[in-house]
Amino acid sequence: MSGPTTTPRSTGAGFGRLLVAVYGVLALAAVARSAYQLTQRFAEAPLPYTLSAFAAVVYVVATVALARGTGVWRTVAWAAVVVEAVGVLVVGTDSLLQPDAYPDETVWSVYGQGYGFVPLVLPFVGIWWLWRTRSGGEPGTESEAS
Repeated sequence: MSGPTTTPRSTGAGFGRLLVAVYGVLALAAVARSAYQLTQRFAEAPLPYTLSAFAAVVYVVATVALARGTGVWRTVAWAAVVVEAVGVLVVGTDSLLQPDAYPDETVWSVYGQGYGFVPLVLPFVGIWWLWRTRSGGEPGTESEAS
């Protein structure tokens, strides 16, 4: 049986368009910063700059997956935002515990402080949106709540 109550909504529609736009801007910023760090300053802090590049890739994948928003792309989006959430929490905590290891800001250092803490909030907004747009036949969805 299929229909609006059993088919997940696209993650790239409605509020999802704004979410995709924010992810896209963050992806561009992260790619630009990590490209500079890797090509010009890699020897100063190889691990943080590599993590910054990894974060950039995660943001690009999340942007594309959320924009596509259906089928296997939903699974990819889930994986990306969960990796993003874990990454910002782990790197953010590590950067506070070992500040000397992070001589320059990276996307996830100090929980994304250099980006207005958007990297800390964004994965949880992404998780919320993926949950909100899931299949209508699952408990707690709009179709059952209305």
